Amino acid sequence: MKAELPKLDEALSRHVRPGSFPVAIRMVKAGEKLPQRVKHPWRDLQIKIATCQAIAMARRYGHVLAVGDEDLSCALTAVVFGFRKPTPFFLEGRACEGLYTETKGAGVLSEAAVEKYSFGEYRYTLVAPLHRTAFEPHVVVIYANAAQVMRLLTAALWKSGGRLTSSFGGRIDCADEIIVPQRSGSCEVILPCYGDRIFAQTQDHEMAFSVPVNRLSEIIEGLEGTTRGGVRYPIPSFLRYTGEFPPQYAKVAE
Repeated sequence: MKAELPKLDEALSRHVRPGSFPVAIRMVKAGEKLPQRVKHPWRDLQIKIATCQAIAMARRYGHVLAVGDEDLSCALTAVVFGFRKPTPFFLEGRACEGLYTETKGAGVLSEAAVEKYSFGEYRYTLVAPLHRTAFEPHVVVIYANAAQVMRLLTAALWKSGGRLTSSFGGRIDCADEIIVPQRSGSCEVILPCYGDRIFAQTQDHEMAFSVPVNRLSEIIEGLEGTTRGGVRYPIPSFLRYTGEFPPQYAKVAE
């Protein structure tokens, strides 16, 4: 599938024109070799970051980053991605209570609804801009505006038809971008969460679209097929009509 990455990058540039680099993401197991010239945020940048920040650094700076437990500032991500064991405080819904949910009980439901890796399943989250990717990714994430995400959605449905179903929780969107599509093998529409907007500085107009590695060729084919059909970005305006003007304008022509 790595051979598809340059083709996907070219297809996205031509048909979608995202405002930042598409990002390839791989979950790396302990002992698995990392690519050369990869940065570790704590070791190389002297900062601890959230996973959404790592994705932002890849899509805006072009950085290739390996993020492990020692690099993470976001405790929720550390638990959800299996880098740390969940504490009773987390399991009891208290990280949600009074912030995202009215009660601990509602918080328990919110935490349970987030897809998670098991503890110790992976060692790093590896991110890179698509054009610098030297590894086999599990997913590719594209940040874009709503019209561009619609364009990607139509590409995803080109061969299968039907509808694409995604779910939203308003928090921990990194799990929706990575864990959900990796496990399901299906594309996901992502509504960036509160933390993504604060720490990764994702803008109000931005959404994201996540493509699992087994769907890359379908997206490429879908972008090309829908373009031939007339579905394009930028969205073409319908301009072949005669406009109506105020009566005063008509008098000018008399």
